Amino acid sequence: MDASSNRLFRFSKPEWLNNNTVRNSGVYTSGALFSIGFFFLIDAAAFSHSSRNGSDVHVKFVDWIPGICSALGMLVINSIEKSRLQADSWSYSGDGVAWKARFVLFLGFALLAGGLAGSVTVMVLKYLVQGYPMPTLYFGVANVVANGMIMLSSVVLWISQNIEDDYTYNLTL
Repeated sequence: MDASSNRLFRFSKPEWLNNNTVRNSGVYTSGALFSIGFFFLIDAAAFSHSSRNGSDVHVKFVDWIPGICSALGMLVINSIEKSRLQADSWSYSGDGVAWKARFVLFLGFALLAGGLAGSVTVMVLKYLVQGYPMPTLYFGVANVVANGMIMLSSVVLWISQNIEDDYTYNLTL
């Protein structure tokens, strides 16, 4: 039985992905997506309290809760090592670390999905159902865009952190 029969997918990962430059650019792209996402949320909050806002509707704490959930989900997801998720490893399978890591990873994805779903819910219930025009509707749209960018940032960071490099050494004592 050769090593290629143990693979999950038929196609292997391209070799150009095993590069330190690709990993670093993924991390920087993730940071840019994260900051652009929070820029939309802060921009909506600042615009809602400015004198240019033509309505009495403002961004409140309810609008910030989905962004907080998404940021916490990103923190949880990207703090788990990929090696902890593999139950095949003899060094981690004895104490049940694999299922604990998978459970925590599930909670992180649930926080991310809950943040995005919460932002859509806030937009629909607070802005669309009330029938506000576009300058006020922007507060809800910015919330959804912010949470989507944070989710996309988390995916990019997860992928770029788990790219294996030939020159990476893991030293454990």
